[in-house]
Amino acid sequence: MGLRSWATDLLVAVIVSAFIILFLYQPVRVEGTSMLPVLEDQDRLFIDKFAYSSLGSLVGEHIHRSDVVVFLYPHDHTKSYIKRVIALPGDTLRIDHGTVWVNGNPLKESYVPLKYEDDRSQPEMTIPHGEYFVMGDHRSISSDSRDFGPVDRDLIYGRAAFVYWPMDQAGLVR
Repeated sequence: MGLRSWATDLLVAVIVSAFIILFLYQPVRVEGTSMLPVLEDQDRLFIDKFAYSSLGSLVGEHIHRSDVVVFLYPHDHTKSYIKRVIALPGDTLRIDHGTVWVNGNPLKESYVPLKYEDDRSQPEMTIPHGEYFVMGDHRSISSDSRDFGPVDRDLIYGRAAFVYWPMDQAGLVR
C-alpha cells in the first residue's frame, strides 16, 4: 500500500509540475549583460508565461511600460531576448542623446545607472499597433528596438518574475 501511495503522489507531482512549466512559469537563464544591473549574465529566473497569454489578457493582465519581458528575437525565432518595455502601441517615442521621450515627456528611468547610459539618438516615431519598443537597461551595450525595431506582441511570451539563482540575488524582478 505504501508504494502505491508513493507512486500516486509522484504522478500528481509530475502532472502539477508539467502544468506549471507549460502554462504558468518557465525557468530561463540570462545570457549577456544588457540588463545589468537588474539581471546579470547567467542569472536563473522564472518567467510568468500566463501574464501575457490570451487567457491572462482576459483576466486583466497586459503589457505595461517598464515590464521586463522575454520575447523571440524578431530576426531569428530560435533566440530569445529579455528587455524592458519602454513604449506601448500608439505611443510617440524619440531618443535625444540618450534621454528617452515618450508622448512628449522625458521617461524617468531609475533602473538605468549613469555608468550604463549612452548618448544615442533616434528620431520621433509612433509605435505601431500591436508592437512594443524595448530596451536593455545597460544602454551602452544593448541590442534592442533601437537596432531591430519594435517587437510584435505575438513574439512576447513572458514577463520576468523572480530570480532564483544565485541565491544572494533572489527576488522579484523590477
